[in-house]
Amino acid sequence: MFGKHLKIVEQIIIVFVFAVIVPMTISGFIINNINQQSMRYQLRESAVLIANMVSDEIDFFNKTIISNLEQIVFSLEHLPTQRAKEQYLKSVIKQLDDCENLEMTDDAGLEAIKKRDRANNNASIPLKINDNRYLVATFKLDAVKDELFRSLADDKRQIYVLTDDGTLLAEHNYTEEAYKKTISLLPEKLRKNKPIIFGDVKNQPLVYVSKNDPKITIIVNTTEKVTQKAITNNSLKIILSCLLATLTIIFVVGLYTYYLYINIRQLFKGIIAISKGNYERQIRLLTTAFTPHEIIFLAFEFNRMATEIHKSYIQLKKNNIELKQLNEFRSNLIDTVSHELRTPLTSIQGYTSRLMRQDIQIDEETRQKSLRIIKEQSERLKRLIDDLLTIPDIEGMRLRTNIEQVWLPEVLEESRILIKNKRNMEIVFNLGEDFPFVEGDKDRLIQVFVNLLENAAKYAAEGSKIVVDGIIKEGCAKIFVKNDCEVIPPKKLKKLFEKFVRLDDNTTRTTRGTGLGLFIVKGLIEAMNGKIELHSDKTCGFCVEVTLNLANNTQEVLK
Repeated sequence: MFGKHLKIVEQIIIVFVFAVIVPMTISGFIINNINQQSMRYQLRESAVLIANMVSDEIDFFNKTIISNLEQIVFSLEHLPTQRAKEQYLKSVIKQLDDCENLEMTDDAGLEAIKKRDRANNNASIPLKINDNRYLVATFKLDAVKDELFRSLADDKRQIYVLTDDGTLLAEHNYTEEAYKKTISLLPEKLRKNKPIIFGDVKNQPLVYVSKNDPKITIIVNTTEKVTQKAITNNSLKIILSCLLATLTIIFVVGLYTYYLYINIRQLFKGIIAISKGNYERQIRLLTTAFTPHEIIFLAFEFNRMATEIHKSYIQLKKNNIELKQLNEFRSNLIDTVSHELRTPLTSIQGYTSRLMRQDIQIDEETRQKSLRIIKEQSERLKRLIDDLLTIPDIEGMRLRTNIEQVWLPEVLEESRILIKNKRNMEIVFNLGEDFPFVEGDKDRLIQVFVNLLENAAKYAAEGSKIVVDGIIKEGCAKIFVKNDCEVIPPKKLKKLFEKFVRLDDNTTRTTRGTGLGLFIVKGLIEAMNGKIELHSDKTCGFCVEVTLNLANNTQEVLK
């Protein structure tokens, strides 16, 4: 009907992918690339810096040795004999750190000394005295390496110091395989006295410095371990940081979405419940820090709306019940009028027409009988109208009573006289002359017991008695009107106080009556602050229990 629409969770996932995952991935890629460029630049610069540092160390070491040799040569020129010179050289060797030998030689001897020192893993530093004479100092290479690489002890780069003929003079972090690979990449023609970057691996820069004085070449190799530490590890850290940030965002967004989805589902279920007529449904939110204020406000307003709808629905049901009752009352009223008003009116009309006839002679006995019937039917009609007029007063609680002290035996005797006991049922009153006074309206009480006795006589079994008992219990007078009849089901017994309800319905009606008697009796008794109850069992048949308050003076006497 509405087409295909995505759910909230699906929409949030799509938004999350395009708003978080994609930007975070692109940002991570860019940051990692920038970091690699930066670290690659730093690796090149640091390799150049190390090459210069080693070059400076070599220059400093060389100048120091040359300066010492110049002083020695100056001193040798002032010694008179060759023996004295040899003795001086021996004493000077002890003063020079890491110096193995000091000797004077010619050109041929210089070449021999260099070969010997290379074979013995030593370094030779010559100083020319004159055209054919040299002063040569021999040092241990290990001592030279310690001096050159002291400040680079913790650096993982490989450093090689080569002579002008390609002989490895000193090395740092040496490995055979890396050395051979580095040498193979070294250009054939070297640029002098300037750091030059060479090689074909951009993340592992190689730097050489070829010097004229002394004639050596310094090579700095950035190893894979250095690259891994500088670039790979940093890239991994960046990736892990982006991944951790993404996971954190996913967790927070997921938690927020979870609570939001649960609460929206509650709203969804509440709306469905209302649409299906369940107006009592209330939305119960899972309230946390992740619950938006708008959702809480919406749930509150929804619950308030549902409560108002429920109240209106209950009121509507109540009004419908009242309308149904009113409709039943109307139907019953029409039925009562059709059954109960038509009969006396017909009798009155018939006998009145008979008395008015001029064409026949009516004797005195017939005339009196006709007048008596007219009077009885008029009284019956009057009682019916009085009953109907009493209903609004009872329902509106506007029934007026004149409360006074009433003696029940007298009320019962007057009621016996007024009832229409056409079946001549025997009525027994078991209230003694000493029965206490009660609070009530005498005329209304007579009306009550007339109704009760007429009902009892109307429905009692043939040949049975109507018994009226009275007792004093808990400060009240209880009067029981009993007749022998079939047991009335409890369900129907509860309805006898309703308007227009009779023991025999319209289809099985065998007695006259409007069905208002017990309804009016109940209203009258309650107007006099009393109570009335109905009982029916095999022991008593049908029993009406009337409870009335004792008069004040009677209560004092009883106390």
